[in-house]
Amino acid sequence: MNKNRLFGALCLLAAMMTSISGVSAAEKDDANTKTEPPATAKSVKELQDDFLKLKFGMFIHYNMATYKGVQWVAGYPSPAEFNPGGKVDTDTWADAAVSADMKYAVLTAKHVGGFCLWDSKYTTYDIMHPDCPYKQDLVAQFIKSFKSRGLKVGLYYCWRHPGFGDPNNYKVLPPECDPASHSMKEQIDFQKKQIAELVEKYPDVFYIWIDGIDDKVMPAEEAGEFINSLRRVRPNLIASSNWWDWGKKGTPYADIAVKEMRHFPEGNTAPGETCWCLEEGWFWKEGAGPKPARQVVDLLTMVNSRNSNFLLNVGPDKYGKFDEARVKVLAEVGKLRDPTGTADRPK
Repeated sequence: MNKNRLFGALCLLAAMMTSISGVSAAEKDDANTKTEPPATAKSVKELQDDFLKLKFGMFIHYNMATYKGVQWVAGYPSPAEFNPGGKVDTDTWADAAVSADMKYAVLTAKHVGGFCLWDSKYTTYDIMHPDCPYKQDLVAQFIKSFKSRGLKVGLYYCWRHPGFGDPNNYKVLPPECDPASHSMKEQIDFQKKQIAELVEKYPDVFYIWIDGIDDKVMPAEEAGEFINSLRRVRPNLIASSNWWDWGKKGTPYADIAVKEMRHFPEGNTAPGETCWCLEEGWFWKEGAGPKPARQVVDLLTMVNSRNSNFLLNVGPDKYGKFDEARVKVLAEVGKLRDPTGTADRPK
């Protein structure tokens, strides 16, 4: 057989194989490049139901405000001020959560100060800044510690709401998107990119806690489209929204409605989460003491009866530690909830 006949025979054989399979090599390549959600992706209703089964979680407010001794940071403090004096023992945070029989935790990855606890590609105003003595990915540490103990992990991100007012006061966003020099559209685009970065960078995150996002920032339809875009990366991700307006807190906007230190009304049917402080404020304050364990359990019981999870905030001190009094109360909460110590705990 000469070369021309051999080439023709091979082409005929390839065509026959394509006919049998019904799919060309090019079509297979196209199929492989498509990014479809996995078959296990759940509906929003299923995600909400799963979320409410968790009942009890830990909120952790730890960021630049811890070192400034305030609840809201103004301006741009030097990254050098974020200095716990050594590695933060996030394992002890997770152990404290397990002792209270919590099932998940949420860390303030970026709060009002604009300082980011992860190495963000969109800013240098983060934990890896040359002037920051810590230089370790605290978000990754948090996730590793809690996941290793069987707890689910979420991340808090503070949105810059128009209600913050003077852009020279509470910045909220890093210097690369300083609100004093960037439009609302630029701010929204920047925040969307950072939240998407968190979802892409940390695949174990099941929950994004968005503070200050409501219809004054963007229409609900746009917010829903944004959350759905995140779910194309993490199909079983769930998101909450915390309204700026205190009168509207608890009104559904994202997947999970949020109340701050207030109960949902009796008979509430909206999947919710109620966050409360173990201490006086969200961030650690020297001399502030924790609530008694009995009060925490009573709040938890009431919150859960109103179709809501209870997210209890515990603020680490300047060394990144929970003080002994808070650790003791959390352990007592666990004992009050399960006096026999036989309840299922995260593995």
